[in-house]
Amino acid sequence: MPKAKSDSKAADSRLKRKGAGTGRKQTKKAAKDPNKPKRPPSAFFVFMADFREQYKKDHPNNKSVAAVGKACGEEWKSLSEEEKAPYVDRALKKKEEYEITLQAYNKKLEGKDDEEGSDKSKSEVNDEDEDEEDEEDEDDD
Repeated sequence: MPKAKSDSKAADSRLKRKGAGTGRKQTKKAAKDPNKPKRPPSAFFVFMADFREQYKKDHPNNKSVAAVGKACGEEWKSLSEEEKAPYVDRALKKKEEYEITLQAYNKKLEGKDDEEGSDKSKSEVNDEDEDEEDEEDEDDD
């Protein structure tokens, strides 16, 4: 029995030396803004949306998402550049729309920051004006 105790003590000391059990600190992710516009789909995802509808019509009994994804990937790979062109164009249009909405979103965020700063200064100015008026009213009495 004494031998087993010494083995466990040695193992414990090795674990302590190596820092076992000390996990990394988990950093908190910044909260996502629900108002932020979503990124546009790529040409493949634009194709996939159309393909999914057609695949459901052709295979009404198939409920497997993986099967649809595999079939879509194989079909996309077999397409030529000319056949992919309409999907690429639609994806580019969606990307342009996204960039416009993202710029508007960013301007809106910047505007909120500016307004908050100006509101504080306005309230401080208003407080000073009220103090001056109070002093003038006291002087008149």
